[in-house]
Amino acid sequence: MTERRVAHEDRDDALAALLAPWLPGRRWFPIKGVDARVTAIGGLSLRDPEGTATVRLLLLRAEGGGTGAVLQVPVVLGVDVADGDAALVGRLPDGTAVVDGAGRPEFERAWLAAADRPDGDAPEPADALGTPKVVPGEQSNTSVILPGAGPDGSTAMLKVFRGLTEGDNPDVDVPRALAEVGWTHVPRPLAWLGAEWPDGDGTAHGHLGVLSAFVPGARDGFELACDLARGGTSFADLAEDLGEVVGQMHRALARALPDDVLPAAEADTAPSGRHAADPEPGLSPAAARVADALAARFAWASGIVPELAGFADPVAALAERTRLLGDVPHRQRVHGDLHLGQVLRGDGTWYVLDFEGEPLLPVAQRTRPDLALRDAAGMLRSFDYAAAVGGAPAAWTEVARTAFLAGYSAESTDLDPGTRAHLLRVLELDKALYEAVYEARNRPDWLPIPLAGVQRLIG
Repeated sequence: MTERRVAHEDRDDALAALLAPWLPGRRWFPIKGVDARVTAIGGLSLRDPEGTATVRLLLLRAEGGGTGAVLQVPVVLGVDVADGDAALVGRLPDGTAVVDGAGRPEFERAWLAAADRPDGDAPEPADALGTPKVVPGEQSNTSVILPGAGPDGSTAMLKVFRGLTEGDNPDVDVPRALAEVGWTHVPRPLAWLGAEWPDGDGTAHGHLGVLSAFVPGARDGFELACDLARGGTSFADLAEDLGEVVGQMHRALARALPDDVLPAAEADTAPSGRHAADPEPGLSPAAARVADALAARFAWASGIVPELAGFADPVAALAERTRLLGDVPHRQRVHGDLHLGQVLRGDGTWYVLDFEGEPLLPVAQRTRPDLALRDAAGMLRSFDYAAAVGGAPAAWTEVARTAFLAGYSAESTDLDPGTRAHLLRVLELDKALYEAVYEARNRPDWLPIPLAGVQRLIG
């Protein structure tokens, strides 16, 4: 990856001041409900091969409420826009218009001209690009559909990473690795852009964005499942196919990233990064780690969501039974945040997206090997959400769950069925506890969904 060095320009401070009141209205801005301090780190100036406007990839540091983040904000300067234009952020003291760059052709052309590509690939001619379309609704990043940016004039998808952390972004490296081993259920990366920026007394490096192949006519997996639930139509066949794809993904990840495959005995940290306590003699350290992680998750969640307090005894009992497991699978690279919203249905199959994980966590934590079953558990939890949104009965969800697990088990046969069922229960419960905290903080009306999941899983 070519790393372009971020530099500070005099106008960057004025840009940061102009952007400060605009940022809290962006869904991807991580600081909510408190005043944020925004300062300019610097930026990259890119040349639009077809225009005279200035394209600036501005890097900002935002801090507030105990949260800090490095954010990327592409802006276009010097274009002629009316004061009422929705893309206009504001004007600098000299009257220069500052425009949100994400949906502007000047930014797209400049980004494509600067990006790195696989050996031998060349960018498409700038005049072949169609009108960019920003994908609505994203919370962590910004994706833009770019007609003409792919091979032979095909459509491509540009993802602009908003929160930046040290290290190569897994949403670039993992799909590249999967494509290299021939796994076709991930949109192929076509180009990427990296940078180096000041970080404390040193420097940090990472990806700023990635251009990937576009899946035409594809449907978001969550929207599709919700529509089927709403219409009383079974999701079973699609769920079984999805389970097969997820199982194949885990086998492909193990091939593509073999250094991240750790035998259970060597994986000495829990998913949270904590070092697990030494288990009792004769018990599996790997099983103890899973049990400790569940107990820690419940302690955290029940301290925030009072409705969980009544589940303390059955959760503790489940954790103790988990310690007695003798067969815990190896850990490997996983998706890390898999749910129906991270898959697309198109061309009669499923595609998996968004291997980035939680954008504000350190890359080392996001890419730590984990149990592959955690991905399966995350997908099963999202079936509950689809059923709730679509108003489907419990039977709809149960049929979909059974079908998904049948497909997944057909591609993942290296674990005793009883152990698999127990671990899935524990990992689903862990996810439901996390969801309960999220909903209590952000969408209280949705809190009954994870609470019902907790009740079912410990029943």
